[in-house]
Amino acid sequence: MERENQSSISEFLLLGLSSQPEEQQIIFWLFLFVYLVTVIGNLLIILAIGLDARLHSPMYFFLANLSFADICFPSITIPKMLVNHMIGRNSISYVECMMQMYFFISFGNMDGFLLMVMAYDRYMAICRPLHYTTVMRPGICILLVAISWVVPNLHALLHTLLMAQLSFCDDNTIPHFLCDPYAVRKLSCSDTYISDLVVFTEGGVVLVTPFTCIAISYVFIFSNVMKIPSTQGIQKALSTCGSHLTVVFLYYGALMGIYLRPSSTYTGVDTVASVIFTVMTPMFNPFIYSLRNQDMKVALRKLIISKTIL
Repeated sequence: MERENQSSISEFLLLGLSSQPEEQQIIFWLFLFVYLVTVIGNLLIILAIGLDARLHSPMYFFLANLSFADICFPSITIPKMLVNHMIGRNSISYVECMMQMYFFISFGNMDGFLLMVMAYDRYMAICRPLHYTTVMRPGICILLVAISWVVPNLHALLHTLLMAQLSFCDDNTIPHFLCDPYAVRKLSCSDTYISDLVVFTEGGVVLVTPFTCIAISYVFIFSNVMKIPSTQGIQKALSTCGSHLTVVFLYYGALMGIYLRPSSTYTGVDTVASVIFTVMTPMFNPFIYSLRNQDMKVALRKLIISKTIL
């Protein structure tokens, strides 16, 4: 009875990315291909790091966690969309929507925290090399990863509980292929002022904090690199940061383009930006790290050859 008082609807309708059957078919196969590439690519990264002793370092430990998060993130939304397409329906139950929203927020923010931890690792390696092994010991690395998991989950729990308190009356149509928090909140027929205020303040802190720490880390890194006398030394130092910086720009470029605006301005253009953030970014990450990192190339080559022989 309490749930019925809060919401008179039992499901939402996900409109997806297109209403044209021909376009839906193309989108289905495209998303299936991207999802398989994402899972296989990130899984290969995890296996290569786990099986190659040369990659048993803090940097690759953090990368393995990032790859795992990048497998989970699209797995929350894409399989549901593909199943709905195959069975010819576009609905998602209220409970499924809340669960999808929780994990979407959690894994979406987890990437930011892991990128922050990786930036700190690069700062220690370049600016404090003599203290690196002392500071970045296994216990500290595990603690940093634990924080990167716990904080986003608490953040997601708060947002989901706030959403569960809202009432949804007649309109249950979400102009999206997932239960995006902003799109769902816009459907509420209750007062969302308190919820919006908490989302804007607390959510802003969770979003801005990792980005600020990454920016500060690279200010110190670049100022330290500029002191290196040789051009070759500068290139060597920056080569260890190139992949990470590329992923940071890709992640935050898409994220800020979507969510740094009032929820009332949600439009179809944001759906396209969400595809980049939700679907494309997790797929690009393994390619960025494998193509720009010689050690990763060697490890992946050994892994693929060994599996082919077996």
